[in-house]
Amino acid sequence: MADVKMTDKKPAKKGAKKVKKPYVKKEREPFMPEVAVLKDRKVYSGTTSAAARPVVTVYSIGGKPLNRTVPMPDIMLSPIRADLVNFIHTNMAKNNRQPYAVQNNEGPHGIRAGHQVAAKSWGTGRAVSRVPRVKGGGTHRAGQGAYANMCRGGRMFSPTKVWRKWHRKMNTNQKRYAVCSAVAASAVPALVMARGHRIQPVEEIPLVIENDFRTLKKTRAAITALQAFHLSAELRRCKRRYKRAGKGKMRNRRWRHRQGPLIVYGHNQGICAAVRNIRGVDFCSVYSLNLLKLAPGGHVGRLIIWTERAFKALNDVYGTQKKTSLLKKGYALPRSIMKQSDLERVINSQEIQSALRAKKAKKSFQKKRNPLKHPALYAKLNPLFAEQYKEIQASKKYRDNANPSTTAVMEPLRKKARAEETRAKILSEEERKQMEPYWKNVFGEDKIFKSSALLAAEKEAVKVAILAQEREKAGLDLKEMLEDGKEDDSD
Repeated sequence: MADVKMTDKKPAKKGAKKVKKPYVKKEREPFMPEVAVLKDRKVYSGTTSAAARPVVTVYSIGGKPLNRTVPMPDIMLSPIRADLVNFIHTNMAKNNRQPYAVQNNEGPHGIRAGHQVAAKSWGTGRAVSRVPRVKGGGTHRAGQGAYANMCRGGRMFSPTKVWRKWHRKMNTNQKRYAVCSAVAASAVPALVMARGHRIQPVEEIPLVIENDFRTLKKTRAAITALQAFHLSAELRRCKRRYKRAGKGKMRNRRWRHRQGPLIVYGHNQGICAAVRNIRGVDFCSVYSLNLLKLAPGGHVGRLIIWTERAFKALNDVYGTQKKTSLLKKGYALPRSIMKQSDLERVINSQEIQSALRAKKAKKSFQKKRNPLKHPALYAKLNPLFAEQYKEIQASKKYRDNANPSTTAVMEPLRKKARAEETRAKILSEEERKQMEPYWKNVFGEDKIFKSSALLAAEKEAVKVAILAQEREKAGLDLKEMLEDGKEDDSD
């Protein structure tokens, strides 16, 4: 790995004194330099995608815009299918795997791991499990369970085999669609920034460099060129490495780092050797674009640096909206299902609205409510309660936002009615005097209001009747009659 300081400044000479220069705020260059062709072409004002521009500026190795442009390839306007990119990336990554399995001798002893000990079951009748147990004695190992997957030192469950289905087949059209989506996403600055690339100071996305860039053979020259495009922050981001989480640290993949820019060239004239030692920077030919590099991890929006020839070759490799590809027989670029993606504008247009039926009137059904819980509803059913409810509302007994039930409202009214009914049953002194002659005529004088003597006589009569009834139950009367009869016979 080339140990290069990622800065845009030239290294200072040894022994030179550092002089602080006054800070001067520089005006930021426009994201896209003004091009003469853009003035004449009318672009839809609602477009937010950078890929909708007609031409792209070509930059020199020194980072200055040249006086020429290249047309935007039609592949940049392909639909961005992040789900398809993730699916194809997952399956493609499986094709690099190397088969592995536990050691298997395929002989009389079979699987070796977990079977490197002599063990045999003790059988039944010993009140222990029938798992194979290590033979011999004198050590802790003797008598311990072996071979089985639940035993310490035993084999794994369902030992792995080398004839597992390691690789995956994919539809060619789907693979090409995923590549087109990844390339189109690389032309949208928002997606590139969302992936973590530091492109804020970059003048233009997609970034196209003159063909002299592919002739660089030294890493120092390649880093200087990348710094000229204000990618120092991006290179610093990739240079920082960090430890991997998990057991990969033991398996010769201890360190990880971020993925930086991808350099796509038409013909390699030394650029691969120049950038292969820069951490995070990848390279790829435009004639063999690799989805694993275009969308690392299955996430679209990688920062791609194109050479001028590679950018022009995209229309030949993948075709345009009007003609098929020259290098991929009969292949046509994927098209969007909707030409106008502003669905709200389409639906609200006069052409659509004039063809729609009139809106149907919605029938409203009143929800059935319990009158015993809603006093207003009960007042409609009971006219007597309606008057009482109006008086209660006028008295402001309850708060404005209160919602008492009908039962709670009627409880004081019912209590008052019961009290009045009880009061009505009690006779006044005048009514008693008026009714006294009538009671005397019907019941007799003694039976209207009983004296204490009459009450005592009645109680005594009740006691005598109770005693007579008990004697009859016990048979005492009959016994006395029999005894009297015997006395008469003896006389």
